[in-house]
This record gives sequence, structure tokens and C-alpha cells, in this order.
Amino acid sequence: MRTDLHKHLLCAAGLTPLAALSGGCADTSDTRPNILFVIADDQSWPYASAYGCKTVSTPGFDYVAGHGALFNNAYVTSPGSSPSRASILTGLYPWQIEEAGTHASSFPARYTCYPDVFREAGYHVGYTGKGWGPGDWAASGREHNPAGPEYNECRLDPPYSGISKIDYAANFRKFLAERPEGAPFCFWLGTHEPHRPYENASWVKAGHALDEAEVPGFLPDADPVRGDILDYAVEIEWFDRHLGSCLEELERRGELDRTIVIVTADNGMSFPHAKANCYDAGLHVPLAVCWGERIRPRQVVESPVSLVDVFPTLLEASGVTYGADSVLVGESLLPLLEGRAAEYGSEAVYAGRERHSCSRYNNQGYPMRSIRSGNYLLVRNFHPERWPAGDPQALDKKGRPAAMHGAYYDIDAAPSKTYLIDNRENPQVKSYFDAAVARRPEFELYNLKSDARCLHNVADDPHYSDIFERLRSRLQMRLAETGDPRVGVDPEIWESYPRLEGKMRTFPAPKE
Repeated sequence: MRTDLHKHLLCAAGLTPLAALSGGCADTSDTRPNILFVIADDQSWPYASAYGCKTVSTPGFDYVAGHGALFNNAYVTSPGSSPSRASILTGLYPWQIEEAGTHASSFPARYTCYPDVFREAGYHVGYTGKGWGPGDWAASGREHNPAGPEYNECRLDPPYSGISKIDYAANFRKFLAERPEGAPFCFWLGTHEPHRPYENASWVKAGHALDEAEVPGFLPDADPVRGDILDYAVEIEWFDRHLGSCLEELERRGELDRTIVIVTADNGMSFPHAKANCYDAGLHVPLAVCWGERIRPRQVVESPVSLVDVFPTLLEASGVTYGADSVLVGESLLPLLEGRAAEYGSEAVYAGRERHSCSRYNNQGYPMRSIRSGNYLLVRNFHPERWPAGDPQALDKKGRPAAMHGAYYDIDAAPSKTYLIDNRENPQVKSYFDAAVARRPEFELYNLKSDARCLHNVADDPHYSDIFERLRSRLQMRLAETGDPRVGVDPEIWESYPRLEGKMRTFPAPKE
């Protein structure tokens, strides 16, 4: 048995040694690879220690990266959980999958998901934690969550109140115990962490110190923000512990080397200017992939890639065929993983969002589309007259206007959000507050090399006019060729899709 995994996880995480593991031989009656897809809920790049981030310790993620490939520029197709996950599962952009492309709606059964393709091919399929969601998958007649049959029976007593009681690793072991002899498996492990709410000051109990927090440039460097980031780090470390346990279980069974392990997140961190925004912090996520000797270890991949590539990657790796009418819009990552980078043709990644939470008058969304190419990110806001983080004022239960600046519900409730609102008149904070909630122009262009935090819009700068026109044209062309209603005959169809989960709120009518 290889002992480097066990030692790596223990040393990096400071865990109590487990009982000695016995190697065991995997049943190789089916030579197709197993698939373990592990996805965090709301984790931005670079919050993993493999990236050099000192705020978190992630030995599980680091092991996958060290024994395979670490991606420096991986992007989701939407900065919100439900559409991002639906895109991963279908291999299509959010604007191609109707209700599944917005938040907390339904998931039409006519869109095939990769777990169903693998189940039909003889794989043992399941998921634990958070699969596709939020939303109502049963509303469309599906038999189970699009991520597969549910394995959530095993529970635990979490060390912090913000952490789920689902024992992800134990459910994975249960799933493996029920696998038919000789069958390969396809498992989706989706933690609820580091999604809010967090236990306030959990970082103190976890032994962190305020000076460990690395504050991104789109947030003010203040103690409440630092504490909030450390609470976020505590939940990332919880996610990583379960990842490490699953890797150890695979090694114990002698199946780690024949398993494709993909570790990533569904969208960016739930902080102002990140999650629910098509900025870098909303779309740029960690990604590491390993697959025994098939992938050269310690690779670092710089090419921009999209998580819409997951489905075609798994198809190519397994040899499973897909005969659906819909053509997958992504492409396999295997050329990048196997040293054939010239065969990977994508030079840009695309993303978009519609409604996130119920945050505006008449439950309206804030439609955005974006293209990342080279060092540049172009964002198009289709309704710049609306508030990007949600209306600033809601109505109370009696229909009366509540406090101004008491809403902005597309930003999750958090100490960082409260700090921005309470200090919005402070000259040292005002620019951060405005960047998070103020109205935006139709087009935004950012030079990520000099402005990775997306705070200095250069769309109107003559120096960037050629870059702006090139990206605007490429974005428009891609949206048109992939059938985005926003550039088609029915751009407002998104407003007709029902919200089936989450709070419904009311807001004052916009002033003429």
C-alpha cells in the first residue's frame, strides 16, 4: 500500500492517526475508471493551500493536485449554485437549459445529466450532501436528484453550528458497500460547506488567528471582515477533511489509482462582490484532478477552462458514449491532463446569471453574461437600470418600506455585508460598498493582470477599445450560436420561470 496519502493527510491537517490501512486488491473485472466528483458550495480561488493560500489548510485538495493537475484558471458557467451545478451535470451553458439555468426553479427532465448516462452504461451511481439545488427537481417528473440517487442517511454531530449534520465520508463508504461486484462507480460528493451561515467566531475555536486571514482586494481590511474570512476557512477545512477521508477509503480498497478524482466548487465565496457576480471572485474556482498514472503528477495548468468541460472529460476518459440530441458545448480536458495541450481548442470561457435570490421588485433578476479571454474579463449587464445586488429597500410584512440599505439580498447575510453597510459613508469603505451594490453600466471590462479584483472598469478607456470590441463581438457570437434567449427573440423569458424554493419578498415599485 502507498503510505504517502495517509502521511500527507495526517501531517498537513494535524489529525489523529487512523488505524493501519490494509491494501486490498480492487476487482478489475470492469476496466473502466471510477469517478469521484467532489464539489464545495461557495469556494473561490485561491482558497486552498496548494495555491499558496495561508488562510486555509487543505491537505486533501493538495494531495489531488500533487498527484495530478492543479488548474490556475478554472471557471464556472454561473456564479450561483443551481445554474452552475445544472451546467456541470448537463454539459450545457445555463442559458441553454431553460428553468434549470436560473436559481431555485425546476430542472426539465428532457435535459440529460451525466450520472444518468453512466448509470445506463453500468456504473453504480449516487450522491451525498448537496446535489443539484436549490430547486425542485421532482416538479419535472424526475425520479431522483439530477446528481443521482441519494445517500444522506449517515449523520454526525458537527463541531460548529454552521456545518451540516450529513456525514459525507460515511455516506460514501455506504455507497461503496452497496456497489454491485465488479461495477465501476460514479459518485457526486457535494458538501454544504462553505455555504453560509457560519458559526460566528468559529475560527477562534478552531485555533486560527486574525492575522492568518488573507483579505481579497474587493473587501476592506477590517477585523470583522478578517473574522468572517476565517469562519469561511473553517468550513473549507471541514470540506477538505471529508475529501481526505474518501481518498483514504479508496486507497484502503485498492481503488484510488483507477479513480478519476475531480475536486472543485460551484461558484465563488459568499461575500460582497463575489458570489452572484460575473466577476473573477464569483466565477474563478479551485480545480484539481488526479487519475493514478494516467495523469502526470504535479502539473500546473494555466489554460482557462470551464466546468462545462467536466461531462465531455468523463465521457472521453471512460469511453462511455452519449447519444443525446443536445451537443455538449464543452470539450474534454484530457488533452491538458495528458500532455496534449495543443489539442485543447478553447481560448475563452463564458458565464452568465439570471435571477439569484428574490431580491427585486416583482422577483426580477439581474441578467449578466461574461467572457474571460487572456488577461481580460468582459461583463455585459442586460438591465443596468436595476440594482446588481438587489433593491436596497424591501417592504415589511405590512407592506411598509423597511430601512434603506437593509436589503441587497443577492448578498448573503454576513458580518462583511453588515460592515460595508454600516460604514458606507466612511471614505475608506465607500468604494468597496459602491463596487458591491451600486448600479453598473451595460459593459464592464477588467484587466485581470493588473486588476484581478475587478474594481477598475476600463470599458470606456480608448487604450482598450480594440480589446473591448473583440471581446464584445466574441461574446455576442457565442451567445447567439448557443441559443441564448437574451440575444434572441424572447429575452425576458427568464422572468417567467417560477421560483420554487426560498423566501419570497416584496419591494417598492421602481420610481419612473
